Amino acid sequence: MSATFSISAPIGVISDTHGLLRDEALCLLADCALILHLGDVGHKPEHAAILERLSGLAPLQAVRGNIDRATWAESLPMTRDLVVNGWRLHLVHDLADSDPDVPCDAVLHGHSHKPRNEWRHERLLFNPGAAGRRRFRLPITLGKLWADADGLRGAILHLPST
Repeated sequence: MSATFSISAPIGVISDTHGLLRDEALCLLADCALILHLGDVGHKPEHAAILERLSGLAPLQAVRGNIDRATWAESLPMTRDLVVNGWRLHLVHDLADSDPDVPCDAVLHGHSHKPRNEWRHERLLFNPGAAGRRRFRLPITLGKLWADADGLRGAILHLPST
């Protein structure tokens, strides 16, 4: 069963915070009508506060990542399906764990820390990248989606790397 949303503002998409929620990320998500966290919130008990802060901005939907092992994370599903303004979104942390037969218009995923905004086989593959601590030389990013009568489109937004 899918949760259904009717919204008129962007969808904020964030992943791989790994215990760090930057003020810049909160500013970029402030205008969103819905926020999606695609896993790897953090492995410590206090990292649950990241989801609480995000849910203070807009309704929040989240999935569990491979490091989300604290007791608070047990309630997070591994995948989640949503319908936003008629667009079917499939949320999963690791794209390798996604069922290719799931009927959807977009697969939103994290895990790799590599931003992705690509249409493949009439399906949007969208990874907002990682918004937490910098890994290797990868950028620190999050994403926004627009799902409306004009179509389904995404943008990757870069955060300062400090």
